[in-house]
Amino acid sequence: MPVWATALAATFVIQTVGAFLLFSVPVIGPLLTAKAGVSAETIGYLSSLISGGVCWFLASGGPMLARFGAIRLLQIGMAMTALGFAGIGFGWWPLAVVGAVVLGFGYGTNSPAGSQTLSRTAPPAHRVLIFSLKQAGVPLGATLSGLIIAPLADRLGLEAAVALAVGISLLAILAVQPSRRLLDEDRVATGRLDWMRALVSWRIALNAVALLRDHPALPMLTGLGVAFALVQACLTAFLVTYVVTQHGFTLVEGGLVAAVLQGSNLVARISLGWVADRTGNSMRHLSVQALVAAAALVALALYVPDSAGDPVLYALVALAGFTGISWNGIHLAEVARLAPQGRISDVTSAAALFGFFGSVAGPLAFAFLVALTGSYALVYCLAAAPLALMGLLCLRVKS
Repeated sequence: MPVWATALAATFVIQTVGAFLLFSVPVIGPLLTAKAGVSAETIGYLSSLISGGVCWFLASGGPMLARFGAIRLLQIGMAMTALGFAGIGFGWWPLAVVGAVVLGFGYGTNSPAGSQTLSRTAPPAHRVLIFSLKQAGVPLGATLSGLIIAPLADRLGLEAAVALAVGISLLAILAVQPSRRLLDEDRVATGRLDWMRALVSWRIALNAVALLRDHPALPMLTGLGVAFALVQACLTAFLVTYVVTQHGFTLVEGGLVAAVLQGSNLVARISLGWVADRTGNSMRHLSVQALVAAAALVALALYVPDSAGDPVLYALVALAGFTGISWNGIHLAEVARLAPQGRISDVTSAAALFGFFGSVAGPLAFAFLVALTGSYALVYCLAAAPLALMGLLCLRVKS
């Protein structure tokens, strides 16, 4: 097997299982909030804490990547993701809060570690497609969470869902172990505790962010990523709760809606990654995709389904998933292309850090505005506005 195929397989497995756990949180949201005795929209605060944990790693986890190597770091991150999900699934809100941060920190290892591994091994002619294939693990894991976790939690309870998720995580850690010797050859000898000190160092974060000025297109590309991340966070965190509480869907029907959203996302990540490789202009591609995604989100928000089986609703959900949450692989590949030689993981972390700030702010603002206005539809329309604006601005940027 070629080295790039081994790298893709290892990063894809960890990405898929990590996404399975990550997206299982909003899927079990109605059960979790009910057991914890908090309001349904409070799941948005939990999603923001998860994104906060991701931001923590992205801001200061660079030395940790250098110390352990990409594959070992992905294994450590997978273990932390499983531990965090177990804390959330216990159903006690204070433990869920801590678990959300731990889960996010563990999941945050995927972008820099995966980008470093793939950028070293991917053939240039298929770079965007390979990055997109790796990121296709996100919707695949999310789709499986809607199809598996929702029915399991509904029938057997949160405990069964947690046990299954932790078991799958352990299998993933073992599955990528054989690739570590081949792919972790670029580890850097550092002090035993240097990476731990970096986790609480604000200078590490500032140095990473400063790298975004090394190419004139990187700031705008990062801003577009923030707008996409905001929409993605609001869709994935609230869509199940939205259709359950506002349109009377059952939890299982809500899980099916989530599966349609992520299934179309899976198809889009592969097909749009191929298109971006063929057109050779990822920035323009992402700009057009942003405009279509904003329109799709507004249409989804304003449509009132006749029943849980309304085909128009599912078509709009599919369109929103195809355009609104399939951007990440193309974005990561373009960031890696523009990054200075030898600083790909650092620049990727910095760009992703800003994106996850959108993931933190999005659900927080969404939950607040829903509580203030009482309208999910209105707030979804508001979330589409920054994405449309950034899409227009980035159309004129030359990368």
